[in-house]
Amino acid sequence: MLAALMLAAFTFNTAENLPIGLLELISASLRVSVSAVGLLVTGYAVAVALASLPLVHVTRAVPRRHVLTGLLTALVVSSLIASLAPSYWLLLMARLLTALAQALFWAVMGPVAVGLFAPEVRGRVVGALSVAGSLALVLGVPAGTWLGRQSDWQVPVAMLAALGLVSLVTIAVLLPTSPPEEEPAAYATSPDVRRFATVLTAGTLSATGAFTGYTYIVKFLGDVSGFSSSTVSVLLVVFGVACLAGVSITGALLDRFPQSALPTAIATQAVGMLGLHAVGTHPVAAVTFMVLMGGALGPVFMVTQNEMLHCAPGRTDIALAANSGAYNAGIAAGAAIGALVLPLADVRGVFLAGGLLTVGACAVLLGSRLLPVSPLQHSRGQSSIDDLR
Repeated sequence: MLAALMLAAFTFNTAENLPIGLLELISASLRVSVSAVGLLVTGYAVAVALASLPLVHVTRAVPRRHVLTGLLTALVVSSLIASLAPSYWLLLMARLLTALAQALFWAVMGPVAVGLFAPEVRGRVVGALSVAGSLALVLGVPAGTWLGRQSDWQVPVAMLAALGLVSLVTIAVLLPTSPPEEEPAAYATSPDVRRFATVLTAGTLSATGAFTGYTYIVKFLGDVSGFSSSTVSVLLVVFGVACLAGVSITGALLDRFPQSALPTAIATQAVGMLGLHAVGTHPVAAVTFMVLMGGALGPVFMVTQNEMLHCAPGRTDIALAANSGAYNAGIAAGAAIGALVLPLADVRGVFLAGGLLTVGACAVLLGSRLLPVSPLQHSRGQSSIDDLR
């Protein structure tokens, strides 16, 4: 069952990020600008940001087996529609359908997965799911980019439907049916309203900073660092491997060092992005700082998701939906900021803007640690649980 959930996470993350590797192919095929194709990422993230909480609220009493099979059905259908889309607008509509499914998937999947295991290993379970999601950057996007260049961009999009179908059948057959509120991970272990707000804010700023730059990483590596298109494809794999390594290492240590994981990941991302801006014209330095950025990108979302399972002031699916929505709002804002900065300050300026936003996320975490702890904090968290129940 965990393997099926991991495959679904991989497929959703690949679907979300695949246009980044296919920007120029889609642009030429549908006769739209590269910036317009970049907005496919923005529109996707906006849909996830806006729909996460409402969809969780509407489905809060529906057994998770039914919810997950419905979401994976939507993924399969929308991927098929996208692969056959003759126009930009139909492709956008198909991606929005996928985004709506993903908006609910990340909120529902977390409690289902960790509920299958003992509480003391929840960090490792979250880490395993994040490894699967990170494989989208290591394997999904690079393989999809290569396959699209060897054939047409529609081919890797259609492959997503096949992967989604495997997860759909497995979950439909094997996942037990039970009321959501009776699941073992339905509520957090240490409710903390202030910690919840801090993690939510820092995660959103970090996502905004990361995707201000990452949306245009292919252009940066080609135009600024001077790599050829074939080398850029290889570097996308390197970026993904760094992301996977970061997630794997962080996931293995998450249960032992939960308090230091988030500031370490966000600070590493800031160094990577600002380093790319400063010395990205030198190929070796560009690869070095790109690896740092990649090593932090996956762990940030993974750690914030894990934090929600511990500090959520109510049901964990609601908190995870809020976190996913906020993170994707950051992705959308980042892609939009990048699109605005790009014609004004070139692609190096895009990475400067992203790095400064990430520094802002570090400041939020530092500021929270400097604030005194309220003696009423735990009781307020418990009151929030009672209210949300």
